[in-house]
Amino acid sequence: MLESYVTPILMSYVNRYIKNLKPSDLQLSLWGGDVVLSKLELKLDVLEQELKLPFSFLSGHIHELRIHVPWTKLGSEPVVITINTMECILKLKDGVQEDHESSGSSSTNRSTIESAKSAMKPRRIQQTAPSDPDLPPGYVQSLIRRVVNNVNIVINNLILKYVEDDIVLSVNITSAECYTVDEFWDRAFMDISANDLVLRKVINFSDCTVCLDKRNASGKIEFYQDPLLYKCSFRTRLHFTYDNLNSKMPSVIKIHTLVESLKLSITDQQLPMFIRIMQLGIALYYGELGNFKEGENEDLVCHTKDILGNISGVEDETGSDMQYSNQYINQEPYIHQDDDQQQGWVSWAWSFVPAIVSYDDGEDDYTGTEGGTTLHQHKSQALKDPIVSIGFYCTKATVTFKLTEMQAESSYYSPQKVKSKEVICWEQEGTTVEALMMGEPFFDCQIGFVGCQAMCLKGIMGIKDFEENVNRSDTEAYFFSCGENLSSKGMTYLTNSLFDYRSPENNGIRAEFILDAAHHKETYSEIAGMQRFGAFYMDYLYTVESTSGKVSGNQQDLSSSKSEDFVNVQEMSTKSLIVGPLDLRLDSSAVHRIMKMIVCAVEHEYEPYNKPKLDIAEGNRTMPNLEEIASLEEYIPTRLTSFTILKCTITIYMAEFNLLGHLLPIIMGQKSSSGLLNATSFQPLRPLPAIRILMDKINLEHSVPMYAEQLVQTVSSLSQPPDNLLHYCYAHCYLKIFGFQAGLTSLDVRGSYCLPTPIIPSFSTAIYGKQLKFPKYWTKRSHVPVTECIFELPNLTVQATRAQTLLLQTIYQSWSHHVGNVSSAVVNEVLVNEVFQTLGVKSKNPMPTLEGSVQNVELKYCSTSLVKCASGTVGSIKICAKAPGDGGKEKLIPLIQGPSDTRDLHSSKWLNESRKPESLLAPDMVAFTIQSPQYMDYCHNSGAVLLASVQGLAINIDPVLYTWLMYQPQKRSSRNIQQVVPVFSSYGSISRPLLVFIAVSQPFLFLLFF
Repeated sequence: MLESYVTPILMSYVNRYIKNLKPSDLQLSLWGGDVVLSKLELKLDVLEQELKLPFSFLSGHIHELRIHVPWTKLGSEPVVITINTMECILKLKDGVQEDHESSGSSSTNRSTIESAKSAMKPRRIQQTAPSDPDLPPGYVQSLIRRVVNNVNIVINNLILKYVEDDIVLSVNITSAECYTVDEFWDRAFMDISANDLVLRKVINFSDCTVCLDKRNASGKIEFYQDPLLYKCSFRTRLHFTYDNLNSKMPSVIKIHTLVESLKLSITDQQLPMFIRIMQLGIALYYGELGNFKEGENEDLVCHTKDILGNISGVEDETGSDMQYSNQYINQEPYIHQDDDQQQGWVSWAWSFVPAIVSYDDGEDDYTGTEGGTTLHQHKSQALKDPIVSIGFYCTKATVTFKLTEMQAESSYYSPQKVKSKEVICWEQEGTTVEALMMGEPFFDCQIGFVGCQAMCLKGIMGIKDFEENVNRSDTEAYFFSCGENLSSKGMTYLTNSLFDYRSPENNGIRAEFILDAAHHKETYSEIAGMQRFGAFYMDYLYTVESTSGKVSGNQQDLSSSKSEDFVNVQEMSTKSLIVGPLDLRLDSSAVHRIMKMIVCAVEHEYEPYNKPKLDIAEGNRTMPNLEEIASLEEYIPTRLTSFTILKCTITIYMAEFNLLGHLLPIIMGQKSSSGLLNATSFQPLRPLPAIRILMDKINLEHSVPMYAEQLVQTVSSLSQPPDNLLHYCYAHCYLKIFGFQAGLTSLDVRGSYCLPTPIIPSFSTAIYGKQLKFPKYWTKRSHVPVTECIFELPNLTVQATRAQTLLLQTIYQSWSHHVGNVSSAVVNEVLVNEVFQTLGVKSKNPMPTLEGSVQNVELKYCSTSLVKCASGTVGSIKICAKAPGDGGKEKLIPLIQGPSDTRDLHSSKWLNESRKPESLLAPDMVAFTIQSPQYMDYCHNSGAVLLASVQGLAINIDPVLYTWLMYQPQKRSSRNIQQVVPVFSSYGSISRPLLVFIAVSQPFLFLLFF
């Protein structure tokens, strides 16, 4: 009968994860069609072994479990499994403790696992033994597949808790239901057919609430914070594509989740804990928990690490099991590490994917290696790694940052309550997070969003700048904006997702995926990312390729190879981040809120997850041979990061209030001695001058070797390291800024800006730097540079009137001087009117403008373990004054110019000739080199040196310079315009301007020794 086939399947799953069940009672209840089990305890050890989580279960129980089997309609109605109130508590595994425990009790643990496997094998074989001659085998297999594919799972009141130190993270889901759907994503009873090898499922989550609280030393939560996420509902679509009807695992898996509205709330108490959780995720991904550090792909054997491990003379304790030969342990004494613990997050997630969708495989499921963490080799070779696509999409998300304060109740005996106040709100539209992977050798993650903006709310530190009674517009509240609106951009963030009606899966077409690194970079370029999103786009790609062809998707095929076969394997990791046109407005309200968030983030004392390794003795290293050096020179895996900002606008306003004296000491690691701040009324200052900075493009590139310590340890052991290998021992950083320009602007009472007054015209610059990784291995190599920096500036021009410099000084002083709660900043109206003149109206007495420029500036800095050196060159310097001349025309008055040919300085014709350099090959104006010892104790080995070369320089002291310096703004109460000195009030009144030349007739050279 059908019961003899279906009942063992259900019993095997229930009995596998639940303690103290009587198979006889469960079997009788199943035959009746309904099973109700109460107060069930989960088998925590089985969950940890099968899930292979980096966490351990402290407790896990189910209040009620219901199973409904419609025996009479088993081919048309689903089996319904209902779980009422399921609660699990997890904590992070103690890596150090497990390391010590595994070395002493690994054999006991393995024997326990093997005994459990051996006890389970005959049961599984016995469960699949019954056969009914009246039912054909094909019919039974098809019916079981239909039953399994259409099982409905309902979980009511799911509670998950994670505890670490004083952190308590809890997730509560009121209802979660998983069921099978048709091609229109409607509930249906479906099956896989030869014409449609697709299975679709939907999971609906209702009222998801996430809380993050702090517990005391006794483990109790004294004050409950506001939930991070409150009653959020979302839905997940699952799409499985099979190659044929007999496939036990899908070839393509798509799991996409859509959230219409996501409202997050973070208080100042929760911010450090939230950052701690994010650090945990990063540490899990890179495998940095405990005393060891690994790369992106820990189960995949990396040829570089094998070579470096052999060079360093460290034996692999896993023996012939090449599955973990890439775990390079360079400490003495050797510490045995548990196999499960050595897995990175990607390896754990990938190993868990087949368990979600695979069927009952008989005893082959339990045939593995000694550690019980890998499948049998002959079976793994027969399976092909599926393509897995995971996506998260959010239409609109808001993150609100709150400040909390204790508030006592009216009654003396009433407990205190936490009162929160919103200060910052971040709004984001069209968010996409997508991950694509196929086996271990390919992993790609893309993150982007269409638009975002940030705004100030209510008051901050006693300043009621955005309270309800303060009449300020919404545009003043928004201090950051980037990207576009979702209404104008469209639904591009859902492109090719299961929620896009144009996607191949929703049109009966099999999707195609780009799994080649070169093709991937061509397709997902910066332009393509900005066209889809507009505000932010990130593409993280990790691949392992072979020069003889792509690496197989099965990691077991790689692990069974020999270490010398990996010389052709190339490992690569690239991250590309692009930020679209953004506008950042830094006024007092925005700056104080941002600084307050930074203060709240640094106020914690959590230990880092990645503990530093012990220093390795020099005797443990061995010299590599020529063949090993040649294999390293062919290819060294690196992590490349590129960060680009397009069209950046930053406006820095004059401070309307300045309380940074209460915040900066805390950020700098000091304790603030200031007391509580009293609430103060706020009056906006108008007109409000500001500095506006525009940049066309900012590009930052960073590269670092994946396995830096192993590489540095190997290269430093060479007597003469090759330049190529020495290059990869550094972390390189390259910053390029294009189209930088700055000017002055002002915000009036209507909320509009006047035309910017240029101060710095557009220019470009670049900075390059490199830092030696692990300098402790280079202590005996004093000639190896530890740090190098190069700064290049082709041209820089600064122009300003005296009124503009006074306004710049006023803006600077408003931020640098801390004057209590509110600054009494007052802007001279005449000064503002002088700087920002009305369009089309000429000034009656225009002030002169000073303009200075430098060209071809190059600065270099280098430091070794013994000395530090700096050198630089300046091509030319020129300072001139622009003053009104005869007939209203502007005349140019040179003040400082170099290099100049001062040989004919005594003759009168020198004043009338052009003093530009004769050619581009002319010597630089200034060239210098400075060297000093790192420590004064080494002065006897390396002295201090100063070399300087200066070409001809001419300085002209003109009366216009005095007029520019003596300008002071005054009120326009009388008709007379300000006159500093009568003789200098008009430039034409001086028949012979005062000329003072400070010049060098011949280039000279300084040579100093200390």
